[in-house]
Amino acid sequence: MAKNFNDRESYRKAIYSGTFDPITNGHLDIIARAANIFDEVIIAVAKSERKKPMFSHNDRVKFAHVATANLTNVRVEGFDTLLVDLATQLNVNTIIRGLRAVSDFEFELQMGYANASINDKIETLYLMPTLENAFVSSTIVREIIRFDGKFQHLVPKEVIECM
Repeated sequence: MAKNFNDRESYRKAIYSGTFDPITNGHLDIIARAANIFDEVIIAVAKSERKKPMFSHNDRVKFAHVATANLTNVRVEGFDTLLVDLATQLNVNTIIRGLRAVSDFEFELQMGYANASINDKIETLYLMPTLENAFVSSTIVREIIRFDGKFQHLVPKEVIECM
């Protein structure tokens, strides 16, 4: 059954999920642009223990809070479930995903299809970061941090203050 994209009421809220280990300027780029499109954007911080994050779940949720404090239509939620289950619980049917490169697209496309197979009301919207943030990833930031390198230009200043 085709989705009715003219039904604005059903697309007012969106969810942007990730491990955010840590949240970066690239993430914030996507969040700010999503906040301009939707009435409410929920940043869903995944617990993701299997990824062995550098920062605790509580810290990552806190980082997301401080990084988005100036965006009035953005809120942060921690979660440890399937994203589609969280979206259903929060009455959200649009998932935002960021794409930096073709390799991201292949993975995100599969996830988008998997999510839609679980809940056919879920729509995935892909946003690209600006060119200046296209290379920024949490993996790169963590690696720079591990080697005590300069990472401050890749992470929101509010997050650096919390670290």
